[in-house]
Amino acid sequence: MSDTLPDCPACNSEYTYEQGGMFVCPECGHEWSANEVEDIVSSGVTDANGNQLNDGDSVTVIKDLKVKGSSAVVKVGTRVKNIRLVDGDHDIDCKIPGIGEMQLKSKFVKKV
Repeated sequence: MSDTLPDCPACNSEYTYEQGGMFVCPECGHEWSANEVEDIVSSGVTDANGNQLNDGDSVTVIKDLKVKGSSAVVKVGTRVKNIRLVDGDHDIDCKIPGIGEMQLKSKFVKKV
């Protein structure tokens, strides 16, 4: 395994530590094994709750997101249909009603 510890799959906290062969998150108390980390890494793109995302899925935004270069805001609870997964930092390509085409990070959405 690498020298860096994985982020918590439950809350995405970076402050995890290893204890007795398990990883522990001090912020939410979630515990998981190294085998679960390998499954998550190999599974592809996941939402904020760790659910696998696929092309064509519908997701809901879990945080107000400012649109760069605009005064528009994507509000919490906005439902986005028919997403497309892409490579890169922003791994979801989609069309948001009232705003237009955007790219989102999967850590700010949950699968519907």
